[in-house]
Amino acid sequence: MSFVGSHGLWSKEQKEAASCLRQIVEQQKLEVIRLSFPDQHGILRGKTLVASEALASLESGCSITTTMLAKDTSHRTVFPVFTSGGGFGMKEMEGAADVLMVADPTTFRVLPWTPGTGWLMCDLYFADGRPVPFATRNLYRGVLAKLAQRGFDFVAGLEVEFHIFKLENAKMSPEHAGQPGTPPDVSLLSHGYQYLTEQRYDQMEPVLEIIRRDVLALGLPLRSVEVEFGPSQCEFTFAPRAGLEPADNMVLFRSAVKQIARRHGYHATFMCRPKLPNLFASGWHLHQSIVARASGENAFMTRDGGDVLSAFGRQYLAGLLRHARASTVFTTPTINGYKRYRSYSLAPDRAIWGRDNRGVMIRVLGGPNDAATRLENRIGEPAANPYLYMASQILSGLDGVDRGLDPGPSADTPYETRAELLPKTLREAVFALRDDPFFREALGAEFVDYYVHIKNAEIERFQAEVSDWEQREYFEMF
Repeated sequence: MSFVGSHGLWSKEQKEAASCLRQIVEQQKLEVIRLSFPDQHGILRGKTLVASEALASLESGCSITTTMLAKDTSHRTVFPVFTSGGGFGMKEMEGAADVLMVADPTTFRVLPWTPGTGWLMCDLYFADGRPVPFATRNLYRGVLAKLAQRGFDFVAGLEVEFHIFKLENAKMSPEHAGQPGTPPDVSLLSHGYQYLTEQRYDQMEPVLEIIRRDVLALGLPLRSVEVEFGPSQCEFTFAPRAGLEPADNMVLFRSAVKQIARRHGYHATFMCRPKLPNLFASGWHLHQSIVARASGENAFMTRDGGDVLSAFGRQYLAGLLRHARASTVFTTPTINGYKRYRSYSLAPDRAIWGRDNRGVMIRVLGGPNDAATRLENRIGEPAANPYLYMASQILSGLDGVDRGLDPGPSADTPYETRAELLPKTLREAVFALRDDPFFREALGAEFVDYYVHIKNAEIERFQAEVSDWEQREYFEMF
């Protein structure tokens, strides 16, 4: 029996999807299939197999080294993988050993920007069939399963801001290689500031149209393409989807945009605040609701004309606020992302909520008998790992429900309301996660310690660098 069959890894839907994709590969004469998994940063990694080998590996799995899970954002391995336990305290993770990528056939796509190429999202398993505990898609699936046991599904819609530039110099000389390499030189596609004006949209339309067509060809639920306030900044929004799908869509969207842009002479970045003159920070606003599996009814919707949320919704909202500081390392996982949290901007700086107010952390939208009632969390950056972002929301919200927490009144003056401040730095956010007993219990101490270790490795590299600010401040004065 195959690896998938022996361990019961596929549902009936996945088995049917596997049969369907085999037919598509044959009918369209696909030559290669990319097998990818989202790493701890939400970046796709994997292998490209010729089509026949990829099909043969569907039920047997494809090996990949465990060091993929040991890397920080510079792609440096930050765990001592050749010691006992590999730095993870697990025999299976030592010595750069292999784990298996097992395809999820329901994710199959034919990539529109590269000829004869299919694509599959994979999950990671040990040789004995256990899910790898550090693989974030596995982790999120486990959180969704716990939610399903309560009779609910998680529904999320995406608003993603990012920048697209004209690529002027890719910096591909050998001396530009490194960990990380030298960033490219770019120029603007628009001067910005004319938010949502047709003129600015038309300046960016040539590349936006290329991306729009390919994103739709991938089957992603695109709703709108907009120009944002800043120079060369745009926003794509996506219709709500349930379960794994919105997280998978976010990972595929980011990867697709960067690949499509590069092939046409552009550079797209989901970095929150690029170090270029006059640019504005980008956010990722996550619209979320909880829906009853049996009836399809929105659990946040109230039938009481005196409130905007049901009792369940208010308690869920309170949970998001209560665990905001500790979850920030998942919603804003980069050092750069904390430069977005500024008072009197369109980004939050404290854990508060408001009814249709863009200065708060949680914007409540909807009302009595409105099936589209939802919470818009404005805290995230577009570089966040969506599996961890969404898992942290569900866990925090359900804790609020279980404890019957109260979110307090709506904040009409969000930058003056007394409330717990969000972390000012990634280091502060990491401390908040490390010291929070709730997430250590909900995600497991093993995963929290793993993630804290990776983030601390990035912070320590950052702190070892001498910045331009330090050079200007001290070099001449002292």
